Amino acid sequence: MTSKKRLIFSYGILALLLAVLFAANLFWGSVSLTPGAVLAALTGRGRDALSVGIITQLRLPRAVMVVLLGAALSAAGYLLQTFFANPIAGPFVMGISSGAKLAVALVMVAFLNHGLLTSSLTLITAAFAGAMASMAFVLAVSRRVQRMSILVICGVMIGYICSAVTEFVVAFAQDSNIVNLHNWSQGSFSGMTWGNVRAAALVVLPALAAAFCLSKPMAAYQMGEAYARSVGINVKAFSRLLVGVWLFGRFLKLNLKEKRKRNLQDARDIIILK
Repeated sequence: MTSKKRLIFSYGILALLLAVLFAANLFWGSVSLTPGAVLAALTGRGRDALSVGIITQLRLPRAVMVVLLGAALSAAGYLLQTFFANPIAGPFVMGISSGAKLAVALVMVAFLNHGLLTSSLTLITAAFAGAMASMAFVLAVSRRVQRMSILVICGVMIGYICSAVTEFVVAFAQDSNIVNLHNWSQGSFSGMTWGNVRAAALVVLPALAAAFCLSKPMAAYQMGEAYARSVGINVKAFSRLLVGVWLFGRFLKLNLKEKRKRNLQDARDIIILK
């Protein structure tokens, strides 16, 4: 089997697994529905209002959101690995996720201890700022360090420092603040609505299209900056563009974490219908 056929076969298997898991998410749940009821709800011919509501308002938007977010995170991870020319580069390895969690922990403890409520925009902004602060440090180090192994070590160091400070802050926080921070850091697809799906699609689809259009320059960039320059690529502008597209995926992840906390309370009355 040639490499091209092997690649086509692999993508075919992955597409089949995606379809199977997508269907399983629609058919399985705490409320058992027959395949006929699920298909009738999807085609608009369902007569049972309960089963139609479960499929169209609970399971289907959740499944679509899972696909969108999975595509966004995989593309963002690939862009980050391409930018740093390191296959193990990622938000956890580079300390970016730890920076976001630290910023959210500080905001939660500071606001709630003074009787102030934390809005969705506040937490999203705090998480994004923390992630960008960690990313800025790594980018600053990357200008001075030539060996990627040292850069990864610096990212791990930043991650451990942020995690240590977060644990120190949590040690003096109230139990309710600790629970809120834990729930935020875990994330969930519970309570996803079609409004959330539309908002995610407006971010993910243009970012994926941009990443697809950058596929050829990325292939040249992976051969090295010298080779990329030799084929006419503006390396500095291309690097900034890679980071910009990656920020789309990162912002979406932070946004969905906060939407989970906000929507979960609204979904509790109907969560038993899943």
